Amino acid sequence: MKLSKKLLLSLGLLLTVFLAACYGGSDSSDAKSSSDKSKQELNLVAGAEIPSMDSSLGIDEIASQWLGSTKDGLYRLGPDSKPEPGIATDHTVSDDGLTWTFNLREDAVWSNGKPVTAHDFVFAWQRAVDPATGSEYGPYMMNGVIKNAKAVSQGNKKLSELGVKAIDDYTFEVTLEKPVPYFESMVAFPTFLPMNEAFVTEQGDRYAMEAENLLSNGPFKMTEWNQGEGWTVVKNEDYWDADKVKLETINIKVVKDTAAGVNLYQTDAIDQVGLTAEFVDEYRTSEEFTVEQAPVTFFLKMNQENEILQNTKARQAVQTIIDRQSMVDVILNDGSKPAGGLLPGDFVAHPESGEDFRELNEGLIEYNEDKAQQLWSEAKQELGIETTTLRLLGGDTEVSSNMDAYLKDQLENLEGLTIKLEAVPFKVRLQRDLNMNYDLQNYGWGPDYLDAYSFLNMWVTDGGNNKTGYSSEKYDRLINEASDELALKPVERFEALLEAERTLIQDDAVLAPLYQEGVAQLRKSYLKNVTSNPMGAEYTYKYAYIEK
Repeated sequence: MKLSKKLLLSLGLLLTVFLAACYGGSDSSDAKSSSDKSKQELNLVAGAEIPSMDSSLGIDEIASQWLGSTKDGLYRLGPDSKPEPGIATDHTVSDDGLTWTFNLREDAVWSNGKPVTAHDFVFAWQRAVDPATGSEYGPYMMNGVIKNAKAVSQGNKKLSELGVKAIDDYTFEVTLEKPVPYFESMVAFPTFLPMNEAFVTEQGDRYAMEAENLLSNGPFKMTEWNQGEGWTVVKNEDYWDADKVKLETINIKVVKDTAAGVNLYQTDAIDQVGLTAEFVDEYRTSEEFTVEQAPVTFFLKMNQENEILQNTKARQAVQTIIDRQSMVDVILNDGSKPAGGLLPGDFVAHPESGEDFRELNEGLIEYNEDKAQQLWSEAKQELGIETTTLRLLGGDTEVSSNMDAYLKDQLENLEGLTIKLEAVPFKVRLQRDLNMNYDLQNYGWGPDYLDAYSFLNMWVTDGGNNKTGYSSEKYDRLINEASDELALKPVERFEALLEAERTLIQDDAVLAPLYQEGVAQLRKSYLKNVTSNPMGAEYTYKYAYIEK
């Protein structure tokens, strides 16, 4: 959302990631003269509907994309994927790392003409941890980070006691529970976007349900939203940085079938389309073909409330029975790579040596059918069973169906195991995960901020995004150390997070890593200056333009 993400947010993002119509690449040239000659209208497809445009409730990659396109937070990710000024022009940090003071620009307004002020951030952040809101990401992102967030989210302190304050209209102060080295990138995540209290209150239960129930303070604003069909955003002429925005309109159509998307692309009805395995070889030689590696990993979540999956050897058997190389070569064929652990490659590096996290922790699991059968046999003996059935929860898109069918075939190589596939729409899947109504689940996650902690803190005991039943004193200790006494000791902190991943995957077999996402796509050559992001909104359209 990394909910992937690219998370796929990120969720980063919770993230179950669908092939969305978005682009990579960059072009730093001045587009003004050329863009004036072209119709600045971009047509895209998305693999699913937006579940919610309420930044307190959005937990997925698609919501992150369009919240990030229509709103500015304190900071946003720029073309280099580094935080750049949004509503904040700059900030200062106290010597102890606990007090962050953001100076806000005075020329930012909402799409109804009202000024964007520090009070809008206070209201939004308080709302995200208010138990009455029912936000999943608010407590997940803020508890243990913002002072008193946990107590507020549990109803033990008043909203006014959350560590946020409007010093004046254009000075926003945040008090942290402890130093957070990645906080600057964190505030670029959708959960931390501002809200205009008067507008939200006026809309009541209608807020964020339709385009007319939304306000924008970002590069674009939503003008049309046909639930289940698609949506349209247009340039926000009242945006403080409107001179940098070249695109006038972005139309997004919900298309779950890749073949249908390819047909739309071939007839120039859309400007980009994601490709599944059967189309990659056909279009690989096209000048419009591109492949990107995303900082998103997919894995099987295993629900330890299930009697079979309570057994560590059973979970290890699931980990080792799946041929990941064949999965990415045959089923995906889109540049994806087998995942050697939870964290993606080329995401974070050792603060001293510069070595990639994934390379330092490579090979935590390996495909070995003989070993898997032996582990499964021992698990069945310990459980006193000969046969069993496990449900595999997946999505209803073409990509999900193909992947889940492959996983079923692989898992049923374990003698006596039957896999029942359960394909459901995205919104249903999110709810079933929340309720832990699954046995196995094909799941994707992208970072919520630029740090390994974004992938690893999910799995602490009773964590808001854990939803596996996993609990480990050792794992909790490592994660807590990384966020507490080691927060300002980057080398020791990095080593603790390496050990945490080994504990999670290799020792406790909580998840079965599958692959790091590759995105194969066709994109029109006239689309310029769209950049991909490692967290939050998967792509930045603020600086994009069309040059024909």
